[in-house]
Amino acid sequence: MLSYLPVIPSPLAPADEFTIWPYQAQFRQAAQASATHIFEDLDEDLQAGVVLLGIPCDGGEPVCLEPAECGLPAAAFQGVLARATQVHQPHTPQEHALYGREAARRRREQFSLRLAVQEVLDAVDKDGGQQSFASMPVRIDSFFVVTVLRVARKALRTQPALQPGRYYTDGKPLANSLVQAAMLRFNEECVKSLVEPTPGLSMVLRPRDADEVLRAAGKLLMDTPAQALSTDPSNAKLFATLNTISSLRYEGTAGVGQLLLARRYHPNIEELFALTCPAPLTDYRAVRKLLQMTSSDVCLLSDGENVYALGRLTGEYDPAREDLFTIGFVNHYVWEFRHAGRVLMRAAYGLPSLPHTRLNRSQFSRSLRQTFGIVKPAKVERLWEVLLEASRQSRGTLVVITPEALAEADRLKLQCTLIDPVQLTPLITRLVTAIDGAVLIDPEAYCYSIGVILDGKATGRGSSTRGARYNSALRYVESSPHPCVAIVVSEDGLVDILTKDNLPERD
Repeated sequence: MLSYLPVIPSPLAPADEFTIWPYQAQFRQAAQASATHIFEDLDEDLQAGVVLLGIPCDGGEPVCLEPAECGLPAAAFQGVLARATQVHQPHTPQEHALYGREAARRRREQFSLRLAVQEVLDAVDKDGGQQSFASMPVRIDSFFVVTVLRVARKALRTQPALQPGRYYTDGKPLANSLVQAAMLRFNEECVKSLVEPTPGLSMVLRPRDADEVLRAAGKLLMDTPAQALSTDPSNAKLFATLNTISSLRYEGTAGVGQLLLARRYHPNIEELFALTCPAPLTDYRAVRKLLQMTSSDVCLLSDGENVYALGRLTGEYDPAREDLFTIGFVNHYVWEFRHAGRVLMRAAYGLPSLPHTRLNRSQFSRSLRQTFGIVKPAKVERLWEVLLEASRQSRGTLVVITPEALAEADRLKLQCTLIDPVQLTPLITRLVTAIDGAVLIDPEAYCYSIGVILDGKATGRGSSTRGARYNSALRYVESSPHPCVAIVVSEDGLVDILTKDNLPERD
């Protein structure tokens, strides 16, 4: 077997023109690319953008914005240093003991400046379509540099979230949603890159993978219920613990059931029977075995550290309390974090995501328009009804739409069941999607073959964490010489719409 020495990338040449430091343009571009990958994975409607804000330390130079045409008025930030002085709070004895006097003082000054910048951003964004979030400032030469992450306000408001305003004991904010957790993690990555000897260069040469940032965001979000239950988040490690429990099988079966996170004797919980010796959540196999006893209304009860009983919900829970959370184990290695009936996060194979509807109509309509030029409401509605019915298959299914459905049915006739062309109705859709394999239809919703085993070349795309149905659809869409749309319905309820324009990146 041949082996090769690793290729070490040459450092990029600094820009010829810059305002604060040589790599600022490259850093901003790399941060933008990273933000795009992270937040498109969560919700493409967030349309994340990155702006660099440079505040002169002595106030003698003008405020710098990168890019200059970002929509933020530089003049609005001229007084932030004075405002930071007004909102400054002295460090506490606990911070002094934890960080030391000088580090605690600098930390408080950074908090104050970030707060002052955020006040300006909130005022600027008040009547606009975007909402901005400031990172902690980093001093580079004679400027304080702040990374500003901007997202679409309307999309942000639709995200499931808890109430804001919760903090760790050291004053850092807790995340109230997966999107906010991703924002906090993204800003942390930017700050880490900027405090290095060559500011920003690591973000350019070694950007952190979007999945890694999302996993870190999932860990951060699960600190919130731990803190709400007065459990030390660093000890609980709920995200990792729940991933491990969901990955285990019991006598060959996937773990399906519910776990309630709440303090013992919560007014909305009725204990059916208690465990004499509570089982630590980290005793993964014991918890997985106990999970086998749960049902649609009987749950394991945990205080965030131990499973102490089996019980069920009772009475009317007040969502404003935010001290009762549900963990739903949906399938093998798939679980959901819920509060008051809303899914705040879904984790599949350790990767967190936002809850998806069974099928996203706007995304589906956009895919039809871009791939086939279909814009007539009647045609869109006919295909939508078909696919809505297909998405209800509990075991999942796969539907491929292509104008060459008849020719493809003939080409793949040895690995499918041919049928007389029939225009699908909800009833017929329910029948033809009940068996394994893909269903081939044309843009008029006529079906030509069922139980199709798709072909296609492996090109480096795909995911080992997704099933054969998803990966075969991916290969087929990329390899097909014809325009096509593949709708993959997984057993865990996730719906993917694949076209040539939205294929995932190669590994």
